[in-house]
Amino acid sequence: ATEYHLGLLKAKLAKYRAQLLEPSKSPAAKGEGFDVMKSGDARVALIGFPSVGKSTFLSLMTSTASEAASYEFTTLTCIPGVIEYKGANIQLLDLPGIIEGAAQGKGRGRQVIAVARTADVVIMMLDATKGEVQRALLEKELESVGIRLNKSKPNIYFKPKKGGGISFNSTVTLTQCSEKLVQLILHEYKIFNAEVLFREDCSPDEFIDVIVGNRVYMPCLYV
Repeated sequence: ATEYHLGLLKAKLAKYRAQLLEPSKSPAAKGEGFDVMKSGDARVALIGFPSVGKSTFLSLMTSTASEAASYEFTTLTCIPGVIEYKGANIQLLDLPGIIEGAAQGKGRGRQVIAVARTADVVIMMLDATKGEVQRALLEKELESVGIRLNKSKPNIYFKPKKGGGISFNSTVTLTQCSEKLVQLILHEYKIFNAEVLFREDCSPDEFIDVIVGNRVYMPCLYV
């Protein structure tokens, strides 16, 4: 019973979180443009807390100079540079530092994360003197807006139908999900007719990711 209850809570949480992150319908205040047009063969986003060396890294790797100073939030907008490597042009984006609560819109977190979602690779800049906690905090911020780092897409076939109820099958032994739990989660999303096939032993969270369908899976390098 506890397992089903937790699965249901996870589905509710994912649903409410998605509602929170949707841009408000009210006309936005006019401000500085933030996203940069995608160019080159790949786009790499620099993510990190303020003053961890993102701007210094951009200035070293590209011919673009990004202002670096000893105070936090030196970079206030998105600064692009290009790395030329063996004939490939790699667009490197220096993004403003994000803080805890960025996904909820603290700092310029929401805009930073929106740009990060369009990247092919994330480089997470960490301060070597501050331990693992900052990595966990940054991963949590990105996770909560549907960016999955160094993870592959769950191998679940899911297709909503017009009728016929829920048809559930699996080609592997499931240890984290059951047919009942899958039905409860689908009902939470007002889905009563669908085809579901688990091809790997996935967790309720991964199944929710498949239903929501707007998750971004990308590689991440820790620097």
